[in-house]
Formats: sequence, structure tokens, C-alpha cells
Amino acid sequence: MTMSQDEKARRFRALHDRPGAFVIPNPWDAGSARMLAALGFEALATTSAGFAFSLGRRDGAVTRDEALDHARSIVAAADLPVSADLENCFGDAPATVAETIRLAAATGLVGASVEDATGDASRPIYEFAAAVERVAAAVAAARALPFSFIVTARAENFLQGRRDLPDTIRRLEAFAAAGADVLYAPALPDLAAVSAVCAAVAPRPVNVLAGAPAFTVANLAAAGVRRISLGGLLARAAYGAMLRAAREIAGAGTFAFAGDAASFAEISGFMAGR
Repeated sequence: MTMSQDEKARRFRALHDRPGAFVIPNPWDAGSARMLAALGFEALATTSAGFAFSLGRRDGAVTRDEALDHARSIVAAADLPVSADLENCFGDAPATVAETIRLAAATGLVGASVEDATGDASRPIYEFAAAVERVAAAVAAARALPFSFIVTARAENFLQGRRDLPDTIRRLEAFAAAGADVLYAPALPDLAAVSAVCAAVAPRPVNVLAGAPAFTVANLAAAGVRRISLGGLLARAAYGAMLRAAREIAGAGTFAFAGDAASFAEISGFMAGR
């Protein structure tokens, strides 16, 4: 039986409330969502980068309507709670942020992120007060929904080349005070920084981005992390395999990569019938 949106929402919140850390992988299309669901993951999140790459664009070059349609396709592909990477919620104004959260909920999502990166290279991070006001608007919109909707507030300093841990923590603390359910600072440099973030916003759950440095589920959980996402990592891994194969063909004229490819039957087994 398919879960209702309310049941997915309750399950998603329960994942954040239980001890330890869970991994929320990021499919970039319906097929990868089906595979991840079949492999036993308990929730999924969209990836703005992975989706943009699938359209032949750079991250940040997707419209709100496109992102929401994509989220709807991921929700339809897997009977799991799904959260969305909605970048800066597609506008500067708090009212736009709130509208984006309401539209996201209408797609079947049970969570979404709002970040303090502007998408404008001349002013990459919103000023502190504006960033907090935007998170508060997202939270207010989420609380007005008839089901639980988890707002993840992101402090983007480290992704934007601003290696300022005190300011990052200050922002996350303010986002928590504004009501954000989950706090997230992508690209933290080491476990000491991760631990500092977790301690600063406790008991609110913290999401950490897997990748480099090579964190493990065990050491992130020990640092206090509750949720581990992959961002565009799985999409980049898939594209990496394709590039290696294509370069082998173009360069050596061989097809040795075929030995590592998933079989047609295995992939078909994850997909829906006609």
C-alpha cells in the first residue's frame, strides 16, 4: 500500500529523532530513485546539481517550475519520504521563499532546504539578518501545512570559499532559533568542525555532506550528526563511469569497461513495468 504524505512526513521526522545517523542519498532521476529505494534506503533527497547536469546545465541554472516538476517525479518513483534541494528557494524575498515551500509541499515532498547563498557571484552570501528572515519565512510556511514538513536551513560559507566557522555557527544557531528543523553547513573541513556545529545547535539534528574529506557514517554519528546526504556525488560517480568508458573508446578503441557495467537484467529489475 502506498504511504500517504502525512505518513511519509511522520516517518521522515522519526528518522531524525532516533539515535545515530542515517544516510539520505540523492537520486538525480526517477530511475536512480527506484534503485536507491529498492536497496533499502529509508528516505531520499533531490540534488540540484545532479538534476541540472541531466539537463545539460550547470548547477543553479534550473527554474523553480523545473525543480518542482523534478521533485514530483522523484516522489512518484519511490514510496519513501523525499526532501528537496531548493537552493535559495528561487528568490531573495522571504515571501518568495514561503511560496516555494508551499509549492514544494504540493508536489508530495515532506521536506526541503533553504540556503543563504544568493546565486550572485558579486554577493555570494545573504547578509545575516536577511538570511535569518528567509529561514523564518520558510518555517512559517511549513508550520501552516496540514502535515509535518521538515525545513533544512543551510549555511553555505564553506561552499562559497568563505572558511569562517564562527560565522557559519552563528548563522546556524540563528536558523535554529528561527525554527529550522535541521541545520546544514556543506563542505565542513574536518570532524572537529562537524563536532563544533553539532554541539552549537544541539539538540537540533545536523546534516553533513559526504565526500571529501572521507568521513564515514560511524565517525559522523560519533560526532553527533543525525543525517548524511550525498549531494551530487552519486550523479558524479555515474558520470565519472561514463566518461571513463567514453575515453577508453575514443582513445584505445576498446570496450573493457563493459565488464564493470550493470547488466540489463539487473537494471530492469529495479524499474517499473509498462
